Amino acid sequence: MSSRRKTPMRLQRILAATAALAALGALATACEDPAKAGRPPASPTAAAGAQARPTADGKGNGAAPASLAEAQAYVQKFASCVNMSTDPKDPRLPATDDTKEGNWAVTARGVCTDTVRHGEIVFFMVSDMKAFQQAYYDHTMKQMKQGDGAYGMFSRVIVGKNFVVVPSKTRTAVDLVNSDLRVISCNPGFGVPDGYHREKAQVDYCGLTDFVSSEDGDGSKNYEEPHDPSTEGPEKPGQPATGSLGLPSAGSLDELKKLVSPHTVDCTKMTVTDEHVESIDYQPVVDGSPRSWGVKQRAVCGELGGERRAHNLNWLDTVSDMKTLQTRAKAAQLADLKDDGRLRATASKLMVGTNIAVETNSESIRHGLYQLQFLYLNCETGFTAPAGYRLEKAQVEGCVLTNFERPAR
Repeated sequence: MSSRRKTPMRLQRILAATAALAALGALATACEDPAKAGRPPASPTAAAGAQARPTADGKGNGAAPASLAEAQAYVQKFASCVNMSTDPKDPRLPATDDTKEGNWAVTARGVCTDTVRHGEIVFFMVSDMKAFQQAYYDHTMKQMKQGDGAYGMFSRVIVGKNFVVVPSKTRTAVDLVNSDLRVISCNPGFGVPDGYHREKAQVDYCGLTDFVSSEDGDGSKNYEEPHDPSTEGPEKPGQPATGSLGLPSAGSLDELKKLVSPHTVDCTKMTVTDEHVESIDYQPVVDGSPRSWGVKQRAVCGELGGERRAHNLNWLDTVSDMKTLQTRAKAAQLADLKDDGRLRATASKLMVGTNIAVETNSESIRHGLYQLQFLYLNCETGFTAPAGYRLEKAQVEGCVLTNFERPAR
C-alpha cells in the first residue's frame, strides 16, 4: 500500500504587477487556428475588437527599427514614452543579468517613462529573435520546474521583429498590442479567449497574442471570463454554449503515445497491460479492471521496477465510455479529498481528451499536457478559476474540466 501522507503542491501565483521588469515571464496560449481546434465563433463584440488590430505572422513582421531611438519612435505611436536612457545604472532598468547586453541575443537596452500610465517601458534590441524566444522559453520552464507553476501568467513581455518591450503597467501593454507587437506566451496554463489573435512564435511551445492577462483588472477584456460553475446557470461564462473549445483525440494507444511523447510523457518504456500497476510513489486514478472504468485499452509508461523500485510512472488510456471514466474518477477524487480537502501527493490526476486520458502525479507533465489541450477533471466543491484559464463542463455533474490548478491551501 502507498503512503497516505500528503504534500502540498508548490504552485504559487505571481502577485507583483511590476515583476515583468525583473524577471521575464510569459503568457501561455493555444496557438492553433480556432477553426481547426473546434472553437465556436467569437461573439460579434469580441471579433470586432480582434479585427481592429493588425495581424502578425509570428516572425515579428512589421517595424524593424535600426536603433533604440527608432524603436522609441515606433512605440510613441501607441503609448507615452519619454526620457529615454541607456545608462546601465539607471534605476528604471531591471537588475537581472539575464537580459543584459550579450545575453538572450540582446544588443542594447534602454528605458523610458510612460507619463500617461505612470510607469516605465524597458526596451531590448535583439539581434536574433528566435534565440531570444528560446532563452525566454527556457527561463520560463526553469521557473516552473522550480515550483512556480504560475510563473509569467501576468507578465508583459511584448515582441516585435527585432526588439522587445516590457511595460511596467498593464494598461500600457494593452495600448501596445494595438500595434503589430505581440505578447509572447510560453506558460501552458494560459489560454487566449475568442476574439483575440493566436499566432505562432519562432520556437515550439510558445505563441504570440494580442491578449494581455492581468490580476489587477486592467488587462484585455476577457469575453470568456470563467465563473464558479457551482453558482452559474447552464450557459456559464468561460464555457462554450455547446461542445468544447477543443480537446485532443487519438485512434489508438500508439497514436496517443506519439501525441504525448517525447516532450511531455516519457514513453521510451511502455507496457500495454490490463493489470493494476502502481508504486508507493505513483498511484493511478483507475483502480481495478480498466473495462469497468470505461477504458478500452491501457498502458503504463516508465520504469516498472527491478533493482530500483518503480518510478516515473504515467498511464495512457484509450476510452470507450468517457462518462463512466469521469463518474468513477469523481468518486475516487472525492474520497481522497474527504479527510483534509487535499489530494495525496502520490495520487495521479486524470487528464482527459475526447476519447483518451492520461493519469499522472507530475505537475510538470500536466503543464505539458495542458499545452496539448488536455484538461484536468476537477470535482472539488466550489472550485473557481481565474480569467484566462479554460473551464468547461465535464460529463458528470459536480465536476469541470480545466487547465488551472489552484495553490495548495
